[in-house]
Amino acid sequence: MANTRQTTPDARVEDRSRPDHPDHPAAFDDAVIRQARNSAALWAATGNSRGHEVIRRRGFLAVLGDERAGTRILLQEPDLDAHELAELTELAGRSTGPVDAEDPFSSTDLSHLGMRNWQMPIMMRLPGPVAAPAMEVIRVQRAHELQSAEQIVIEGFELTRFTPYRPGEMFPMTLTEQPDVDVFLAVLDGEAIGAGVTVVHDGFGSHYWVAAPSAHRSRGAGRAVMLGSLAPMANLPVTLTASRLGRPLYESLGFTAVTDSTWWSSQ
Repeated sequence: MANTRQTTPDARVEDRSRPDHPDHPAAFDDAVIRQARNSAALWAATGNSRGHEVIRRRGFLAVLGDERAGTRILLQEPDLDAHELAELTELAGRSTGPVDAEDPFSSTDLSHLGMRNWQMPIMMRLPGPVAAPAMEVIRVQRAHELQSAEQIVIEGFELTRFTPYRPGEMFPMTLTEQPDVDVFLAVLDGEAIGAGVTVVHDGFGSHYWVAAPSAHRSRGAGRAVMLGSLAPMANLPVTLTASRLGRPLYESLGFTAVTDSTWWSSQ
């Protein structure tokens, strides 16, 4: 799964962002900052669609949600100044729900917030052909399709904060109206068995919330969602943040681990 949480950190991945790496594509130099900017675009769109306050600063973007959605913080630069760190700390302290922070640069110490942390690899796929999925993959356009995707993601990522389920709370219909945000479903025998979200921002694509219910994880739903959602971005570099379990799938689809991102959570 892309962007999922773990209870233990992944092993450190090989640092392919160094320019002296023998097979280092120049595009890898941009992977970290592109992932940071793309994640901010996703969460700004999500916050706007939910009616939550979105705060933009040079060094971070924050989305102030309610007691269930919580506060999401996306680090945008590796060198937060004292004022930015103080404001980030204040925002986290007054959150009415859980706090999650993503630092793709792994450069800002948030341990003073009392949150646990772990690391996951940022991965990049260079532009190239994409194979056809083994099942139907649709771009979500209708409310019932979006609710199917929402329920799959909540179950697949074990997002207990969104239970009991309230339709449209995590993925409001207005999310699909946000620029360059698309939600996909993998469908097998008429049943939605996989879901994922993509964002295109400033010439780069990224994947989020790639998930399948536990009953369907051995049926190729994740691969199908990835292939079906990669196809519209085949001519773009694409990034994602991978879990330990998801990494082999992404590697088989042409993604390469570039560096580690550090995640912080109050839960």
